[in-house]
Amino acid sequence: MSIERYLRHVTKRFLYRPLVGSFLLFVILFKVANGATFYVSTKGDDRSSGNQAHPWKTLLRARDAIRASGLLGRETIEIIVSGGTYYLTSTLAFGHEDSGTSKAPVIYRAKEGDEVIISGGLKLALKWQKVTPSGLVMSAKVPAGVRIDQLFVDGMKQRMARYPNYDPQEPIYGGYASDAVSPARVRSWADPSGGFLHVLHEKLWGGFDYEITGKNADGSLRLDGGWQNNRPAAMHERYRYVENIREELDAPGEWFYDLKKQLLYFYPPASVNMEHTVIEVNRLTSLVELRGNCSNPVRSIIFNAFKFRHANRTFMETKEPLLRSDWCIYRGGAVFLEGTEDCALVDCDFEALGGNAIFLSGYNRNDAIRGCWIRECGASGVAFVGQPGAVRNGVTTDSKAMKYSEIDLTPGPRNEEYPAECAVSDCLIMSIGQIEKQVAGVEISMAKRITVRNCTIAGSPRAGINIGDGTWGGHLIEGCDVFDTVLETADHGSFNSWGRDRYWHLSQAPENFLPELALLDATEPTILRNSRWRCDHGWDIDLDDGSSNYYIYNNLLLGGGLKLREGYRRHVWNNVIINNSLHPHAWYRNSGDTFTRNIVMGRYLAALMDPDSWGQEIDYNYFTSNDSDRDAYQKVGLDAHSLVGLPQFINAPTGDFRVSATSSVFSLGFENFTMDKFGVTDARLRAHAPTPKIPPLRNITVATKAPTYEWLGATIRLLEAQEYSVFGVSIEAGGIVLLEAPGHVDAVHLGLRVGDVIMSVDGHQLKSISDLNLCMSKATEGSRFRLVIHREQTDLDLYLYAPISSPNIKEGSGLPPHSQ
Repeated sequence: MSIERYLRHVTKRFLYRPLVGSFLLFVILFKVANGATFYVSTKGDDRSSGNQAHPWKTLLRARDAIRASGLLGRETIEIIVSGGTYYLTSTLAFGHEDSGTSKAPVIYRAKEGDEVIISGGLKLALKWQKVTPSGLVMSAKVPAGVRIDQLFVDGMKQRMARYPNYDPQEPIYGGYASDAVSPARVRSWADPSGGFLHVLHEKLWGGFDYEITGKNADGSLRLDGGWQNNRPAAMHERYRYVENIREELDAPGEWFYDLKKQLLYFYPPASVNMEHTVIEVNRLTSLVELRGNCSNPVRSIIFNAFKFRHANRTFMETKEPLLRSDWCIYRGGAVFLEGTEDCALVDCDFEALGGNAIFLSGYNRNDAIRGCWIRECGASGVAFVGQPGAVRNGVTTDSKAMKYSEIDLTPGPRNEEYPAECAVSDCLIMSIGQIEKQVAGVEISMAKRITVRNCTIAGSPRAGINIGDGTWGGHLIEGCDVFDTVLETADHGSFNSWGRDRYWHLSQAPENFLPELALLDATEPTILRNSRWRCDHGWDIDLDDGSSNYYIYNNLLLGGGLKLREGYRRHVWNNVIINNSLHPHAWYRNSGDTFTRNIVMGRYLAALMDPDSWGQEIDYNYFTSNDSDRDAYQKVGLDAHSLVGLPQFINAPTGDFRVSATSSVFSLGFENFTMDKFGVTDARLRAHAPTPKIPPLRNITVATKAPTYEWLGATIRLLEAQEYSVFGVSIEAGGIVLLEAPGHVDAVHLGLRVGDVIMSVDGHQLKSISDLNLCMSKATEGSRFRLVIHREQTDLDLYLYAPISSPNIKEGSGLPPHSQ
């Protein structure tokens, strides 16, 4: 059977995967004909009967009354909630005893046409007075015991006093400053304790957050925190800001809370009349929780058409590391599900929440999140995260190497403590990660068969959709529109994945057996299809570090192209890659990867590729650049049947990149796919959903390869743009890579290895070959040079002593074969 026929065969079962929880959704969409109906109103009374004429006042009373009614599981129960804001005094928790059944669910529904807000906040009645004669800043005494994490004035979230001031035009943190915690600035603060420092990772792999506990006599701060990243590094020198500092209260919309004195200070915007305002603050971290377990799950509870608001920020609780990634998580959200079956959130809004909006933890089956609008959240939109105990040979850092003799060779999970057969569909997810930076619109980790369908995801500091590991695959991503991602970090994509599973960097394993070992965890293929991706600060689709068992087809890529790094059995076909191409990084020799029948607009942007590591089949592709791009690969046995030409897009300016009937691309087996069905389909959400900018087509010619040089007998060159990720260094830092060191040349004697990246000499960053030449020109008898070498994701110091034989740099004769 040919590879194309095989792929068509194995993906048939994915073509019509039903939407999970379909029966429950049917019940929601149509009025309950037979069942019990109860009512809740802000004007109700918890001592009443809960009927339409005498509604209950609180959701807690409704839960308790239904629990005691004897109706659960016997008939459908519907709770109609009238308009208004329901301020929760504690988390609304549901257990196994509150369950319905698939045929008799429990439905909490907002009254049609009413706005019903479930709030984790508290409304305050305050008496304001001017702090200064100008009246620019006002203060009010707050009731004892109230802690303020976020402040809302007339429903609008205000900002903690911060430095630098918020700038909506600056995507990174809304403004940053290298002197945010300089001694001079710290000395100007009387008491910064209770403030916060937010700073990006040195390599832009997310961020760190700290609480300020005081200051030292030398002007430095005492800090607690920094545990939010599972791959620790230094703080970024520039991308940082501080907040909740009294002396930084200097801009309209800013506030500061003096907890010791119970005083709230606010600098109101000119449009706000403080005598007629509604003041709200947060008090809960979790609003609604459904908690059961595998043996006694919470079943068939549905929430329909509610707005969830006012949940605390959780960045100081983000401590739990995920499998071998740079992610740490807080296992919680405004709505939290653990140990559930057939539960659903339908047509709900999640707004201005401090952490994750929705978190499905551990065992969850057949849950559905549909038609929801998630925006302005501190962390992720929707997270599906299993328990580490379900993973065989799971480790949380990539520094722990395992031996073949030590691993469990049983495929799949150890137990059932993970989400499976759940779906996010027709959801609009915008402006997430406003505080935390290890986030995604949809995060999937230690889960199986998760469907993400017809979602629009835009505005994320990192990925739009992230799959954090290969455990256990079977996911389906289709019909999505994902763009404006990787806005504050680097080395990621609109879609981002890892596969650092038990086969990863496994020692003493039979080499030919590694492709099978990769499927011990990635037991089923993950499919990306019929979606549109655009990432201008990374890759559109980024399958990183070991991601295995993927089928990628019928996707439109508008920005950063497609990256495949180390992994097995990635099959990519029938995609349109605009203004970019395939980025193959460090493929394994027997990867089994295929790349066929794709339209690309330039040469493949390879990094660390051996001549015999180009997978199972690279052919039948259509190059829109020039013959030399394709011809270069034909010389090494690739793209034997690939063509070069004009694809004849039907209407590129409007985003219709189907090709006309007369295009020669069809002779390769390429098939047009729909270009106007990306993202949300729900009319309510489409009215608010943005769309990506369609880039103008540009002529891409063969890229000039970076010249090589000879130094200390070795071949070196400056890192190219596509290589920063494969070597794990920051694009800002530069670097010179050592490509070849034959025999016993001086470079080897001095401790350098092939693949080392020389980052600096005596503290001087190397952003060009001339930088290295300039440093070497200063060599004198007895002088010493300190080189910082990046090797296997670690920075090492290496010292060179003069005299050094042949310290000068000479021009080379082209790239060595393994970098072609």
